Amino acid sequence: MKAIKFFEMGTEELNNKLNELKAELFNLRFKHATNQLSNPAVMVECKRNIAKVKTILRQRELGISAEPVKKAKKAAKK
Repeated sequence: MKAIKFFEMGTEELNNKLNELKAELFNLRFKHATNQLSNPAVMVECKRNIAKVKTILRQRELGISAEPVKKAKKAAKK
C-alpha cells in the first residue's frame, strides 16, 4: 500500500490497520515455516507496511505531521 493512503487515515484507523498487519505477518510466518507460502516477497511487503504505519503514528505523536481533517459534506442546495 502506498504511504499516501496511510497519511489519509486517522490515528484510530492506523492503529487498527497496524493490528491487522501484525496478525497478517504472524500468519505469513506460519505459512512460510510450513512451506505453504508461494511468494515470500509478501512478507517483506507486510513488514514495510508495518514500518510505514509506525512511522506515521510516531510523526503524529511528535507533531511532525497532522491528522487529516475530515471533509464536511456539503449541504444540499435548495
